[in-house]
Amino acid sequence: MAPRATVLSVEDLHVQFQTDDGSVQAVDGVSFDVLENEVLGIVGESGSGKTVTALSIMGLLPKRALISGDVLFRGNSLLACSEAELCTLRGSQVGMIFQDALAALNPVYTVGAQIAEAITTHHAGVGKAELRERVVELLDIVGIPNPAKRHDDYPHEFSGGMRQRTMIAMAIANDPAVLIADEPTTALDVTIQAQVLEVLGRVQERTRTAIVLITHDLGVVAGVADRVLVMYAGRAVEMGEVDDIFYATQHPYTLGLLASLPRLDTSMEGVRLYRIKGQPPSLIHVPPGCPYHPRCEFARCPDPCATERPPLRALERVRHIAACHYAEDVVKVRPDDLRPAVDTPIKRTAAKKKAPAKKKAPAKKQAPAKKKAVAKKGTARR
Repeated sequence: MAPRATVLSVEDLHVQFQTDDGSVQAVDGVSFDVLENEVLGIVGESGSGKTVTALSIMGLLPKRALISGDVLFRGNSLLACSEAELCTLRGSQVGMIFQDALAALNPVYTVGAQIAEAITTHHAGVGKAELRERVVELLDIVGIPNPAKRHDDYPHEFSGGMRQRTMIAMAIANDPAVLIADEPTTALDVTIQAQVLEVLGRVQERTRTAIVLITHDLGVVAGVADRVLVMYAGRAVEMGEVDDIFYATQHPYTLGLLASLPRLDTSMEGVRLYRIKGQPPSLIHVPPGCPYHPRCEFARCPDPCATERPPLRALERVRHIAACHYAEDVVKVRPDDLRPAVDTPIKRTAAKKKAPAKKKAPAKKQAPAKKKAVAKKGTARR
């Protein structure tokens, strides 16, 4: 099979924001490639730099952002493009599904009109009948029931899952080569999440679009992504094929994320989910050396973890790299090894049954003196 061509390349990307408290290093030296018809999952906690990386690719960061490095789309630098050139590329060649569908959709325009605008921006000569037919087709592709009728509905008349599918329809309206999905399943229940992911898979199968899927949920990328990039404190800490990330983990942060997930394929009785200690660091004051070392179970301080920044390196597989001084030790540990054991519910129930029940105190008898008093009072009335 012929190797797939690289559609998008991010090379040593740095993004800084100047604030009154100091410089925020939102993205710090991130590099990755996206191949044709591939799904790359980008995973990390909130504040790890996932969305800022996506907005850098799209050229949607505010002017105060200081950007260095390069973003190449089919060999052409996007950072060197003018705003007019970027407007031509956005939507037609590189599409984006934004995180909050309700905020991204305009409440005063119908859903059909907003999808149609995404088409006419790049294809001005499309007739009204043809345009409506295309919009209805897109709504049908993403699974909107009765698309010909729902074409004229407003965003508030759609459920959360339907609004998210509408955003997907807008993003794929011009068959882009790259689709960036920024947490498309956030705030959706599990059933709707599965439907949205199924739509993305159907879209990719139909259009052969390369997808960059940004999420904080490793369970989402497990069944969808081909490769996974794990980010922490604005840096790439591990990258590899999805099976390598899940079954041959080389970075303690990735291992901690996996150990914190509940498993449905095995019994979790008597086992507590792992909790990564501490909090993500401030991006103004990132710890020296490895930024994860204050929370790491494998850290050896001060040297080298607190003094030397670990480079991304491979152990056995060239396409699987991790930024850890002790990746050779981490790869020997399984997520189950980090989960602490607890008493089983059966033992706790049995212990409760053995405890003797408290006896109720017997009711106190009324004093005979009071009875005599009542009797005398009754006699007096007679």
